Amino acid sequence: MHTSDWHLGMTRHFLEGEAQARYTAARIDAIRAIGQLAERASAEFVVVAGDVFDSNLVATQTVRRALEAMAAVPVPVYLLPGNHDPLDAVTVYRSRLFDRLKPPNVHVLDSSGPVAVGAGVELVAAPWFSKHPLGDLAGQALAALAPQGEERSGIRILVAHGVLDVLSPQEKNPAAIAFSGLEEALTAGTIDYAALGDKHTRLALSERLHYPGSPEVTSFREELPGDALVVDLQAGRDPIVTPHHVGTWRFVGLERDLLGDDDIGELDEALGALDPKDRTVVQTGLRGTLSLQQKARLDALLDAYGEVFAACLPWLSRQNIAVLLGDDELADLGIGGFVDEAIADLADLAGLAQPGAVRHSAGSPERSGSRVDHAERSQADVAREALSLLYRLAKGPAA
Repeated sequence: MHTSDWHLGMTRHFLEGEAQARYTAARIDAIRAIGQLAERASAEFVVVAGDVFDSNLVATQTVRRALEAMAAVPVPVYLLPGNHDPLDAVTVYRSRLFDRLKPPNVHVLDSSGPVAVGAGVELVAAPWFSKHPLGDLAGQALAALAPQGEERSGIRILVAHGVLDVLSPQEKNPAAIAFSGLEEALTAGTIDYAALGDKHTRLALSERLHYPGSPEVTSFREELPGDALVVDLQAGRDPIVTPHHVGTWRFVGLERDLLGDDDIGELDEALGALDPKDRTVVQTGLRGTLSLQQKARLDALLDAYGEVFAACLPWLSRQNIAVLLGDDELADLGIGGFVDEAIADLADLAGLAQPGAVRHSAGSPERSGSRVDHAERSQADVAREALSLLYRLAKGPAA
């Protein structure tokens, strides 16, 4: 089995409290799912192609739980240190805790070059020894092998971590893996399969060169996260690579144009259809023009979903809701007294003092063709949100 980028101990800034705890636990649970898959597939071993841990400074609880989960995997597990958890002076792999608790089936690929893992099977390891290597570690490991063209028997698998140079051609990264070097080694039969890590989304560069992606999603940009690969390798034959979904979390970007109550209703239906909500993070990019009443309804809707989703966030770069104030919308609140004075002040701060005036939300362009500085925009946005909240409180749950 080929997997990578477990990033155990990873935190996400948009997850709070128990949601972050569940996300952390899900990354440990993924190890167990991979172990169960290995058993069903009759895999001989599991390779983790780098970034097993999100950092060398992860909590001891994370290390303990990870090793306990790995101990339950019914086959050997080979861990490659990557750029997040390199074999540097503070490496987790040489800590007393890791050394004491490491189960017999767990092996760290802590040196560059071939490692025998079974009868006629070798792993060619390319571990990271620092966060900023000065060369192509995979290429260096391959260069140290027997000369190309020399006859050999059995299976040889490269296990490496890093971005391929062809995936980031504009970036001057000395540690980038040379795609041409891997292709040459695969064509010459120096290796039979390249098990890569670093990409958090599943990606196949050829029949014998794969990124499995992270077993749990890590960002909204990932197209195919949450997988592990079962690789059937036989000498002289093309491999059969089968992806299996093991992840349980989803990061979803949802964009909508909102021009009235019907659009808000459709947004409600779209959010309601996402499941499981407690393992889903939603990022909403909402554009359009709403009345103050409709904006209050939208805010109430998003607040309610924020309590059932792992997180419900605004997609700030794609957020542009304008509030159109009706002639009698504020007067209709029917509160009176000093509250009416506060409403008038808030409306003035929000740029809604005149009937029919429009005020854009955060992330919108400057209004009236003039430049609005950050402080002014922030003050207006807060005033607008305060009016929306006041409207909801005055009108009750229906708002």
